[in-house]
Amino acid sequence: MPNGYHHLDRYKRCQLYTLMRRKDPIALIAKELEVNRSTIYRELKRNHGQRGYRYKQAQEKAIKRRNSKTHKMNEVMIAIIEEKLGSQWSPEQVSGWLKKQEYQKSVSHETIYKHVWKDKKSGGLLYKELRHSGKKYNKRGGKSAGRGCIPGRIDISERPAIVEKKTRLGDWELDTIIGIEGSGAIVSMVERSSKLTKLEKVSRKTAKEVKDALVDRLSPVQKFVMTLTSDNGKEFAYHKQVSQSLETDFYFATPYHSWERGLNEHTNGLVRQYLPKNKRFDEVSAGNLKEIEKLLNNRPRKVLGFSTPEEVFNHLSKEASNVALRC
Repeated sequence: MPNGYHHLDRYKRCQLYTLMRRKDPIALIAKELEVNRSTIYRELKRNHGQRGYRYKQAQEKAIKRRNSKTHKMNEVMIAIIEEKLGSQWSPEQVSGWLKKQEYQKSVSHETIYKHVWKDKKSGGLLYKELRHSGKKYNKRGGKSAGRGCIPGRIDISERPAIVEKKTRLGDWELDTIIGIEGSGAIVSMVERSSKLTKLEKVSRKTAKEVKDALVDRLSPVQKFVMTLTSDNGKEFAYHKQVSQSLETDFYFATPYHSWERGLNEHTNGLVRQYLPKNKRFDEVSAGNLKEIEKLLNNRPRKVLGFSTPEEVFNHLSKEASNVALRC
């Protein structure tokens, strides 16, 4: 039997109507029509009328739906979509955001991708706004984990179990992003529940500079710093000083287990959209970095129900205090 969802034609809708009247089980109907059961369930759900399922009415509804899709991508909708793509929102983020806007018709992310590829085929540059410009993403590996021996290192296995649930505000993942030819580095800090990101540039990836960057950016929201988790790079060797300054616990991921900081790895990939690997970081100003941070924190995220990290952080933090988000 074919896998996945397939549209039914008028003939098969007529067959479905007859088999439903005969009260055949869905599994047998799907086998008879040579489609997946999910196709039958979806057909009945979408085309069910007040008098039950009728094939003529189902066919009319299906045709009307197909015709209405051509009107969704009108000039206004295309302008909105291209504006959001220009802010480096992904097609899925744009689609999710549109569904939350009551005054707009929703457009699937597949439709948005089709629009992008159609634009590219005609010589347009919309595809360059996509996170990887349409290229396959090579996930960062853990080959650089476990560098050196860090005194006083506390393993992630000792971290409270609640951190893994991502249900509370205040558990942060840490990493550094390196500029080409040693042209500086960026310390990235990501809060696990809200996905809020903080970025700070350092001229050199030394333990002292990284320590100062962490304390400088996280001190204003210290109340919402419960734990910190990093990889095993020597730049985090001053973890005890960070812990003392922020009055928090500092943990280290297992060497070669980059997935233990999956959110941080993903966020670094988002940053690379703006600062590719061939970019010199000594050419990046504090203002540039602040703007990138702002863009990331104001992107709707699927994992947050298409709310933005800033919205979620503000909501969660207001429940405890009036600590300002922007520092």
